[in-house]
Order: sequence, then C-alpha cells, then structure tokens
Amino acid sequence: MKIFDEIIDYTCFNQFNINDLRDNLVLPIKYDGIYFKCFCCEESNLISLNVKELVKKKSLKKEDILFFLSDVERRIKLFKLSKKAINSETLNDTFIEDFFYILMKKAIEVRASDIHIESSNNSMVIRFRIDGSLKIFYIYEKEFLQVLSSYIKLLSKLDITMLRLPMDGRFSLKIEEYKYDFRVSTVPTIDGESIVLRVLDDTNIKKSIEELGFSKNIYNEIENITKLSQGLILITGPTGSGKSTTLYSILEKLNSQDKKIITIEDPIEYKVNQVQQISVNDELELSFDNILRRVLRQDPDILLIGEIRDVASLNIALQASLTGHLVLASIHANNSLQTIARLIDLKANKYLLSTSLKYIISQRLVLNICKSCKKQGCEICNFTGFYNRSSLAEVLKIDENISSFILNSKSSEEIKEYLKASSFKSMLDDGKQKVEEGITSLEEVYKVISL
Repeated sequence: MKIFDEIIDYTCFNQFNINDLRDNLVLPIKYDGIYFKCFCCEESNLISLNVKELVKKKSLKKEDILFFLSDVERRIKLFKLSKKAINSETLNDTFIEDFFYILMKKAIEVRASDIHIESSNNSMVIRFRIDGSLKIFYIYEKEFLQVLSSYIKLLSKLDITMLRLPMDGRFSLKIEEYKYDFRVSTVPTIDGESIVLRVLDDTNIKKSIEELGFSKNIYNEIENITKLSQGLILITGPTGSGKSTTLYSILEKLNSQDKKIITIEDPIEYKVNQVQQISVNDELELSFDNILRRVLRQDPDILLIGEIRDVASLNIALQASLTGHLVLASIHANNSLQTIARLIDLKANKYLLSTSLKYIISQRLVLNICKSCKKQGCEICNFTGFYNRSSLAEVLKIDENISSFILNSKSSEEIKEYLKASSFKSMLDDGKQKVEEGITSLEEVYKVISL
C-alpha cells in the first residue's frame, strides 16, 4: 500500500465535512499552511469539494480511501493522544494508557488475532491480522514507537531499557468487563523495533464442530470420527490452516467424565477442562519424545499429539492407536494422498500404518464473502469484501482397499485412481461447492488450495 510511510494528520478533517470526503473519495493527509495534500483514486472528484487549496499527492484504491475515512472519531482521538504521549515527559500520564486501551478495544471489535506494531523509514505503523490477513489500520510518527513500546513492556513486566535483544512476555487487559490475555514478542529491527501482540482469546479456538464452517458431508464424516474408540486420526495442512482449532473441536466433542484425555502440546495456550495437558519443555527434560514414551502409563483413552514430527513420535502414535487408544494428531502435508506419502517417508511400519490409520482430514481456511456488502466493501469487513472464514476440507476414510494399498506399497497414482472411481470429494470439490453456495469466491479457493 502506498500509504505505508504517510502519516495522516487527522486534525485536517476539522476543515471538511466527512460525508463530502466520502462522497467525493478524497483523503486529506496533511496541511502545510498553504495547501491540503490528499490521496485520491480514479473516481475522486476534487472539484465538487470546492476547496482551492487541495493538492493531489498520490493515488490509492477506492477501498483504501473509504477505509481511512471510516471510524473517524476514533482515528482523530487516537491521533491526538499519540501526539500528547510523544510530548509527555512521563509514562505515568494517562495519554498512552488511554491510547492503548482504545487501540486494544478496536482490535477486539474487528476480531484481530494479532496486532503488529512496526517502525519503517519515517513512521510507525500498526497493522491488525484479521481472518489470516494483515491490514494497516493506523500510522503515526516514528517517535511514538518508543513511548508505546515502553508502555507495552511495562505491562508485560519486561525491561524497557533492553532495546537490542528479542523479548517475550504476557499481560492481561480488561476491556468492557471481559479480561483478555495477550502474548508479547519484541525484536529489534534495522528501523527500530517490531512488536507483535497475540490475542489469546480461547473463543477463537474453542469452537464446536458445527461452528467451523465445514460442508455437510465433511461434518458428517467428522461426526463419525468422534464415535471411534481407537485408531489414528490425522489432521493435515500448512501453518494457519485451522488444524489446531479442528483438533480442539473434536477433543471437546469427545470430552466426558468417563474418558481420560491427555494432550502433549508445545506450547499450551488454551486450557481445556477435565483434560490433562502436558507442555513440552526441553530445559526440564520434558522433551516431546520423553513425554510420549511415558504418557501411555497414565492409562489414557484419548491422546492428542500436537504434531507428529519424526519417526519416533509416529511409531509411538501408531503403537498407541493399535493398543486400544484413540490418537489425534496433526502433521504437515498438502492433502490426504501426500499425507500417506509423508508417513511412508518417515519409515512408518506399513502393517501398523495400514491397521491403525482410520481417517485423514486435510484442510484450509478460505475467506467468506461479506454478507453485508457482497464483496463491494463496507465498514463491517474493513472494506475488504470478506468477513470471517470457513474450512475447506477433504476427509479420507481408510477403508479396506486403501489399507491394502498401504500394506502392499501401492503408488499414490493407484490410490488416486481408486478414489476417482469412488465417491471421494477433494478439497477443490469442496471449494467449488462453497462457490456455488455463494460462501466464497473461486479466486479465494484456488489461492488457499495452492498453499
């Protein structure tokens, strides 16, 4: 975006009617005492504003202009507070505290999962990650970064004098009667510092299977999985494809007082009631392999492994699933067939694999078309045209034929031919169905499936 290094002086807006700016698609950014410099787009109409001092500086997309002209009262307030905080002699003043609270409240309102605070050549930029994508929300003077950074470090009980080393911390903040937890990561950069705040809101991950946006046939297959008492269930996909959310949702469905459930996670971010969760910690000799080897002595019914990483973890998962345990795990692979190939590459015992593996769920997250504007852009979707995400998936049930293919080392092509002849629906099939239903666009489907 061309606006990355441009600070919008929202005090300029006092000279205009905000509705006129929106109607004519003009974004004033600076007044130099003689002229108002502004951003425009192809559809902008400077003449209709009837302001002789307007000078076009750069072009932006229509959606970006409308976005920066939205929520103006809050933008003006944040801009003024940033100025006062820079000029303040102490962090004890309420300027930075008020700024930070308003900023975090906005992040929660727009469902941001992460807040990125970054320095560039001439400015400080704040971006929110929403539905997996980053978007610039605010731009301030570069000097404001040090003030904001120090305040965040104080909240996180970090050393504010430590500027040249990465640091990690946490803090909690009460926003409108609800306490939110945030994880903090800071790293020094060539331009100053990068700070990322992760919103640890368990409502983002503790969703029922019904809330994940699976197609009905996928949902029915997952319902069948929750009725199993033993075997290995694998969730696959790249980072950020929703694997953890699906695993937790299945776990919540399985969770009951007559089952002992143990998880091995690195790290644990969300507590699940009645589930025994173990965090990997190599420094305390709680390595992944050590925990996995000993956990079966705890007499679990269900075991969740955060990720199958190597031959050792795979073999233990297979052994556990063969001896009467239901094992849920994630693994990095692009689709169901590639998952089988990946397991064989890890030197999995083919007899154990063909006997223990019950289902492979491969998935992605695809953006939903905004219901309010139907992809035209509005304040609800931050002028992106998309709001929230749904799961695209394929579920491969390991039937007797596929089990035989695995045992007899049949090629992926042979398995693919068998699936074509059966009723198997691929992720692309699932995506096309969602396009037909008006949930997403074909462009978005191809974008995520190519990952």
